[in-house]
Amino acid sequence: MDFLVFTLPGCSKCDRLKEFLQAGRLTYKEYDVSSKEGRSKIRDYIKILRRDESGAIIIPTLIVEKNGETVGVFNSAEELGEWLKSRA
Repeated sequence: MDFLVFTLPGCSKCDRLKEFLQAGRLTYKEYDVSSKEGRSKIRDYIKILRRDESGAIIIPTLIVEKNGETVGVFNSAEELGEWLKSRA
């Protein structure tokens, strides 16, 4: 599985998600959405991203792909943890 993490600098929720991935020894690719590369990459997933009540994309966002197909979209370490437990 491929794990793509979309983050912002100074985001404590982003740091928590990355720490969770590292603790589970899950390899991930990080994209900082304040950078040109990050903004460009997140557009690939615009139709499946979760948004808050004002319509803003929720950060952090973790996209899980298997064989090029999206199998999960998560916005916290807790959501990812529950999903991983359900797959065990």
